[in-house]
Amino acid sequence: MATQTKNPFGWVEIYVDDTSRAQKFYETVLAIQMSELPMPEGMGNMKMISFPWAETERNISGALVKMDNMKPGTGGTLVYFSCDDCSVEESRVAGAGGKVLQPKMSIGDYGFCSIVMDTEGNSIGLHSMK
Repeated sequence: MATQTKNPFGWVEIYVDDTSRAQKFYETVLAIQMSELPMPEGMGNMKMISFPWAETERNISGALVKMDNMKPGTGGTLVYFSCDDCSVEESRVAGAGGKVLQPKMSIGDYGFCSIVMDTEGNSIGLHSMK
């Protein structure tokens, strides 16, 4: 089997009901700025608020997405956001309208993680090495 040198993930969509509320949550918890993506004609009521990314860097990005046929919720794919120390972002969750489901815990050689719920009912992970 050939060695993979590129992250196979290229895009993540987190489905939301209220884009403004969700944008405020993620901007507050992750201390980032997000921006609305223009939608091509024919996309219906779809709205996307993009996470930041660097065009020339190896990275993954994604967006908060409001679509008629896709709904937020728990029990599906869990997306982890990289942090310097996940306890910092975890400390912002309740104030941003979310809920801490699993406080920061050790995952051995793989660092630490927290599991939280956003304002839309999606479970997300926060990961750090310290």
